[in-house]
Amino acid sequence: MGLKLSILDQSPIGERETAEEAFRHTVELAKKAEQLGYYRFWVSEHHDSEALAGSSPEVLIAYLLAHTERIRIGSGGVMLQHYSPYKVAENFNVLSSLAPGRVDLGIGRAPGGLPRSTKALQQGSGQYAQPLEAKLAELEQYLHHRLPEEHPLHGVKAAPLPQKPPELYLLGTSISSAQLAARSGVPYVFARFINGDEHIAEQALLEYRSQFTSRGSEQPQALMAVSAIVTESDAEAEALAAGSKHVKIHLESGRTINVKSLEAAEEYGRQTDEKFTVEVKDAPIIYGSKHTVRRQLQELQQRHGIDELIVVVSMKGFAARLRAYELLQEAFAEQPV
Repeated sequence: MGLKLSILDQSPIGERETAEEAFRHTVELAKKAEQLGYYRFWVSEHHDSEALAGSSPEVLIAYLLAHTERIRIGSGGVMLQHYSPYKVAENFNVLSSLAPGRVDLGIGRAPGGLPRSTKALQQGSGQYAQPLEAKLAELEQYLHHRLPEEHPLHGVKAAPLPQKPPELYLLGTSISSAQLAARSGVPYVFARFINGDEHIAEQALLEYRSQFTSRGSEQPQALMAVSAIVTESDAEAEALAAGSKHVKIHLESGRTINVKSLEAAEEYGRQTDEKFTVEVKDAPIIYGSKHTVRRQLQELQQRHGIDELIVVVSMKGFAARLRAYELLQEAFAEQPV
């Protein structure tokens, strides 16, 4: 089974960089990804962040589509909990009409920010609040113009109606997210760069495949998003990976929030009244020379039976990230060593 390689770029703002520079780097990386032969290029959604510039993936996607020609461009992902499914469908139907067959709509389950930004995003929407599963189902219905007759808004179209609607994906880090993707009949992306627990990944993908409900000819399609550091040598990569941590906030309500640092966890505590605990682990990063990383990615492919990996390069400095993606493609273009 061949392995497709794709990219998730979070538009990081480096030291002494501006958001404008971060976006220029994202555009340059998308162009380079197309030249190198990556299959798709996704951008993320984060709010009220000094470290990540991408707060509006649909706007950024439009710009990237205009500056590339073939590569698929999409969201990894839109945080649907904040938004009207109807408006999200309209946005992505416009994109799909502008670039037929090139648009992906990845849906994320996380808030994409801390409590204050979530409150700002959801201001005034309380009376219309829906569970994510209901919103996901409604979004799919709008995208394919099949809102059921019993729906109070039956007949409303998420215009324009493109000949090739955007492809819908659900992103997640848990067994419950895999089950939701299965019930919804959509492709599932397990975010290993957030949750590196191999047992949970294995169980999530097993649940997804075994419970998948097709609404037509769809078959289960499982992908995995991974974090990587790729350098010229194993020693260099190991040094860069040393000390990388992943921080989880466990809320009293049972929800888990992933943040970038202990400082972000402390800020979360200042913005919420809910009790929580903080868990710090080594970050789930694959690292090494291009050959070492290729071997580890192939092992993940075989272990989980997936045919596409979406790579997030976890390195400071745009030049280093760009070089890592070049090295990765070089490794897969070469004969096995």
